[in-house]
Amino acid sequence: MSPSPETLRQWDNDHVWHPFTPMLAYRDESAPIIDRAEGFDLIDVDGRRYLDGISSLWCNVHGHRVPEIDQAIREQLDRIGHSTLLGLSSTPSIELAKRLVDLTPANLTKVFYSDSGATAVEAAAKIAFQYQQQRAPSRSTRRDLFLTIGGAYHGDTVGSVSLGSIELFHQVYGPLLFKTLSVPSPAPLHRPDGETPESWMKHCCDEVERVVQENQDRLVAVVVEPLVQGAAGILVHPTGFLRHLREVTREHGVLLIADEVAVGFGRTGTMFACEQEQVEPDLMCLAKGLTGGYLPVAATLATDEIFDAFLAAPEEGKTFFHGHTYTGNPLGCAAALASLDLFEKHDVLGNVQANAKAIEENLTSLRDHPHVAEVRQKGIMVGIELVQGREPLTPFPGSRRTGHLVTIAARKRGVILRPLGDVVVLMPAPAMPKANVDQLWEVAFEAIDEVTRSASSA
Repeated sequence: MSPSPETLRQWDNDHVWHPFTPMLAYRDESAPIIDRAEGFDLIDVDGRRYLDGISSLWCNVHGHRVPEIDQAIREQLDRIGHSTLLGLSSTPSIELAKRLVDLTPANLTKVFYSDSGATAVEAAAKIAFQYQQQRAPSRSTRRDLFLTIGGAYHGDTVGSVSLGSIELFHQVYGPLLFKTLSVPSPAPLHRPDGETPESWMKHCCDEVERVVQENQDRLVAVVVEPLVQGAAGILVHPTGFLRHLREVTREHGVLLIADEVAVGFGRTGTMFACEQEQVEPDLMCLAKGLTGGYLPVAATLATDEIFDAFLAAPEEGKTFFHGHTYTGNPLGCAAALASLDLFEKHDVLGNVQANAKAIEENLTSLRDHPHVAEVRQKGIMVGIELVQGREPLTPFPGSRRTGHLVTIAARKRGVILRPLGDVVVLMPAPAMPKANVDQLWEVAFEAIDEVTRSASSA
């Protein structure tokens, strides 16, 4: 007999430590305990349904209980659930590597598997560092710096936190991190007073050139979230910034790492964000939507040039000594192959583009809201930044947790949201039907209005 909802909640409070969750507050909020799902809805242990408005933390693509993906996993289970890629291979991992190489920029030819976005970035950083040492040891021994974008988020491992620029992480874990350089984010909202979006973009591009040129003998790589900085609050880069990064890094012999963990698999309107500026990075990190949101598989793609620097007799010690137990898990690879088939079968990218246009039109009414500083959108990635006042821009007190209050108000209306501070994030699955997307923005508007109106009257 299954435990009752009350028992599960007690066990949850007693034993489960939730990520990125203030546990003292969580215990009093009676958050939904998800028991099952159907289509784009999550269903809790009490039978209540919620539209999955954040794609299960930005990874779900085709919805839940997708027959084709379910069947692919079942068929793989009849063969083998897991073996290792350390010195062996597996059919699904080979087939998926071929598919990824065919889909990504033409210069990317090698696939290194791991199991999350953070581990994909961690692998990329270590590959880049070791490559620079091995390609020309006499010239590269001092290459020990990475360049990142202000406000960047690349994951939660020590290496990926080092590559990020989230101030809170650096305050807590600073003594554990390696040193990096940073240039300002070109996102328009956070430009200094007196700067126009155009002048701020030029300043950021000039800073990239200056920092890369001054440190070209020590820089290993530049790491960027192409087009959109997700965890920073859905910060959308101006057109041309990514292309500029590629041109400057290529000119100075510095690698470009594209972290497409959040933006890949259709969320910006193309399969991968780099496509929109015809950029070929040296390393590309994929995760989240790779398996359709089913299983933890990630991939770091690299060029032949990088891979060849690791080819040597075993005794030379040039092997990439890095790997994870569940690397290239066959069940996850089978799910990924089925997910990629569905992109073609159901024209998922066409659906994204249609929904993106509808979202843009529907969110127009929020742009003049007295408590909305900015509505940021790229494809179906949306960030709505809430403020106490617009003139001048005045944030809500952090203790109020305004963004979190919006998620609670949305839950009461049958929609799951999760904010980034006081930025309300809408992240529909790429294959979500328009009717569900309309429900998502309507509930978000109502919840924002309710929570901010109560602040005005307080």
